[in-house]
Amino acid sequence: MSANFYDNPSTKFPVIGVTGTNGKTTIASLLYQLFMQAGYKVGLLSTVKILIDKTEYKATHTTPDSITINCYLNLMLAQGVEYCFMEVSSHGIHQKRTEGLTFTGGIFTNLSHDHLDYHETFATYRNVKKAFFDGLPKSAFALTNIDDKNGNYMLQNTKAKKYTYALKTFADYKIRILEKQLSGTLLNVGGTEVWTKLIGVFNIYNLTAIIATAELLGLKKLEILTIVSQLESVSGRFQHIISDEGVTAIVDYAHTPDALKNVLETINDIRTNNENVITVVGCGGDRDKTKRPKMAHIAAQLSNQAIFTSDNPRTENPQTILDEMENGVSSQNYRKTLTILDRKQAIKTACKLSKTGDIILIAGKGHENYQEIKGVRTHFNDLEEVSYCFNQLKKK
Repeated sequence: MSANFYDNPSTKFPVIGVTGTNGKTTIASLLYQLFMQAGYKVGLLSTVKILIDKTEYKATHTTPDSITINCYLNLMLAQGVEYCFMEVSSHGIHQKRTEGLTFTGGIFTNLSHDHLDYHETFATYRNVKKAFFDGLPKSAFALTNIDDKNGNYMLQNTKAKKYTYALKTFADYKIRILEKQLSGTLLNVGGTEVWTKLIGVFNIYNLTAIIATAELLGLKKLEILTIVSQLESVSGRFQHIISDEGVTAIVDYAHTPDALKNVLETINDIRTNNENVITVVGCGGDRDKTKRPKMAHIAAQLSNQAIFTSDNPRTENPQTILDEMENGVSSQNYRKTLTILDRKQAIKTACKLSKTGDIILIAGKGHENYQEIKGVRTHFNDLEEVSYCFNQLKKK
């Protein structure tokens, strides 16, 4: 990749950074969608993909290295991009990959258990996130989720203009949920009712941040809400299909305890309780081991059936990971669990166990189209696998 380097391409058009444990991809990607539909040329740097207007590039990291970031920003500049939305990971902040960039705004989503294999303590992890806001210039805005206990902490030393969003407490930007369904959510946004295809309280937090950011960047409220009602969910984020037998399968990237809890609570909030929730979940290898028992406990506690399986074991022994997950299951929930090492077989078993009306959650990998075992990546896609299982069951 070659580019004509400027002193600082991030000063040539607004660059908005999104940080936090969960929600970064959804917020950045849907802001890209929103501004594209509003008629702008837009750039996106995300976990799922990199986009320069409508041209797509493969993403390898949530936040690329600084040279790669500047290369893409220069390409955006050359293509006439007017706004760029990017995920800013804790690794990216700590390793100074975003050093020297001039952000027009920063968004804080939430903070929960993740990456403690790298940061070692939660306080260190939190302070790395805070450093991003500490570095914002006076000309920028800092938008934070005030319902999160770390929301105010992020704003303590920032020079940027401070704004808050919330669903529960008083904030500059607030949304009320009126109705929840598996097909979407009815909202009250400042007195205006809006239907969105997004599902779950966690996604409405994301949407509140999106609406607030669009307003802060100068879009009109009516235009924002009109486009919001048309936005599609991001690949691998609460993505669902329904079989001919009436079984719903949901594929979600939830790979932290908090994200898994949010997704399962959303499902339990929407369901009628006449159906079973079957959760297929694993934990990645060579990553934070302390979240393994926690995720297994959540899956067993909030599901009628939990199936523990491989995620991306990478260089670790897959069975060791599953043993560590099983340690978190309480005795009263143990009867609700199965352990199936092979992820394909785990998904197949979930489909065979399901009956009309049941909900299958396949968590942890979301948009990923590979599985990494013993350092080797092979093609694997959760949505493809469950779709294939549904088709096979239909033939019988």
